[in-house]
Parts: sequence; C-alpha cells; structure tokens
Amino acid sequence: MGNASTVEEQALGLSTQERAALASKLLRSLPEFLRDEDEGIGEATRRRAEITANPDIGISFEELRERISERFDI
Repeated sequence: MGNASTVEEQALGLSTQERAALASKLLRSLPEFLRDEDEGIGEATRRRAEITANPDIGISFEELRERISERFDI
C-alpha cells in the first residue's frame, strides 16, 4: 500500500484542475459495475458538454449559493 500512499500524496499536491482531471480519468478506469445505476455520470457529462458549448447558460458559484440559501432558508 506504500505506492498508493505515495501516489495520493503526490496527487494532493496537484492543482485543483489537475486533480479533477486525474479523478475523472480514475473514475472512467473503474469497471462498469462500479458506476452509478441512475445515469448520473451520463447526465453530468451531458451538462458539462452543454455548458462548454454555451458558457452563458451557467451561473456563478455565488449565485448558486444564494439560490440554495433562498430555497432552503439557510
């Protein structure tokens, strides 16, 4: 398990974008039976493509937080 600890330590030293890309690659490398059954990954992939094609449809993180706060009275 020493190798996994070393890899984890190195991975945590990557930038946020590099860690996200690595996490995505690792998740895609898992066997099919470990993937979600409700098509959540497929939906996320479709939404990512949609926002990449048309960034104007997105909202800022602050706007998202405000909407959540309003909806759930936080």
